[in-house]
Amino acid sequence: MKEEYIEKVLAETKNKKGVLEEIIKDQEVNVTDDGLQTISVLAETQLELEEGIEEKQNELKVLKEKHRRISEEQLPDALMEVGVSEFKLKDGTKISTATYYSARITPDTKEDAFSWLRGNNFADLIKNTVSVSFGRDEDEIAQILLNELNGQGLNTTQKEWVEPMTLKAFVREQVEKGADLPHNTFNIFIGQRTKIKR
Repeated sequence: MKEEYIEKVLAETKNKKGVLEEIIKDQEVNVTDDGLQTISVLAETQLELEEGIEEKQNELKVLKEKHRRISEEQLPDALMEVGVSEFKLKDGTKISTATYYSARITPDTKEDAFSWLRGNNFADLIKNTVSVSFGRDEDEIAQILLNELNGQGLNTTQKEWVEPMTLKAFVREQVEKGADLPHNTFNIFIGQRTKIKR
């Protein structure tokens, strides 16, 4: 098709420069149009996918919340009402309840929580990291003690925290021992959750 077009244009005009410019112009328009069409289709597809992903994530949140309500509230309550902690269906499916523990240290309770842990001989649960920022070729400075680094004006940062899983395990262990923990300080929640095995 392009060859026929080129021959026709050559026959109609004797100015080869004009013919060449015309061919290049036509080809650029086609390439540009095709490229823009591709970009447009791909952009539209990306937006549709992003909307689809957001929709599915919202659906998943709703499903997770429904599951949580049944497994942590409705089904444990139903089992408790009839006075059982386990139940077996005709098909062999076993429903049981287990105690679960939730605990976390928030920025508002961090000072009190760490003070309580240190005051009750549980300071080993607290992780403490001190970081110092160095430039290139400052390996020797990195060996100096933290107070000397601060004295030299180098920026240091300190982070103290308790791993969430460590805190949860600690709370479970202490509650099961009958220890008295400050529930508000550690945002402790103890509940029942059902497990279903087929």
